[in-house]
Amino acid sequence: MATTAGDRQAKDALFDGFASVARALSSGRRAEIVELLAQGERSVDEVAGEIGQSVANTSHHLRTLARAGLLTSRREGTHVHYRLASDAVLELWWAMREVAVAQVDDLDDLARSYLGDRADVATIDRAELLARLDRGEVVVVDVRPPAEYAAGHIVGAIHVPPEQLDLIDELLGDQPTDREVVAYCRGPYCVYADEAVRRLQRHGRRAARLDEGLPEWRRAGGPVAV
Repeated sequence: MATTAGDRQAKDALFDGFASVARALSSGRRAEIVELLAQGERSVDEVAGEIGQSVANTSHHLRTLARAGLLTSRREGTHVHYRLASDAVLELWWAMREVAVAQVDDLDDLARSYLGDRADVATIDRAELLARLDRGEVVVVDVRPPAEYAAGHIVGAIHVPPEQLDLIDELLGDQPTDREVVAYCRGPYCVYADEAVRRLQRHGRRAARLDEGLPEWRRAGGPVAV
């Protein structure tokens, strides 16, 4: 059956509506905001500080994401706080990231430029970490900023915020040295966990990075304390 001009316009409008979500995520800063808010609600000022942008630019990015239905907001006094609209937004971000890893030719080079050569950074997956936690074989360290740790962390995780990573060996000094330290962060491309592992290794401690972040752990049903 032939498509009428009216049908064509309606179909164009429908698919433009679908694409509005992709347009909202077409900025790297907005993708970074989604990963940040996956850790928990943050104010505009806090988001601006984390992504290295002015409050004005950050507000624009946040409003763009909110207009596309990806974020919700609430006002507390003079501050506006944003959070992800649903778990589906987080799953969309993960799907985008996986497709980019598989299809973007230079993504490995981009990751290496940011994270360094990860050949010296051992990793551990969720299943192995759960098993070793049950056996009391590891010390788990959360190296995210304080607000993110407070919003939820792996049960039993010790908090070492990013600004104290240079002291991590001293801060863990009372932990059994025969236990491997497992550091985790926001996700697989978060630099803090890599830095923690490298610093501990330089001090002769066995250390590894969880191959995912707290959001993936939580979504899979891993034990989380608040």
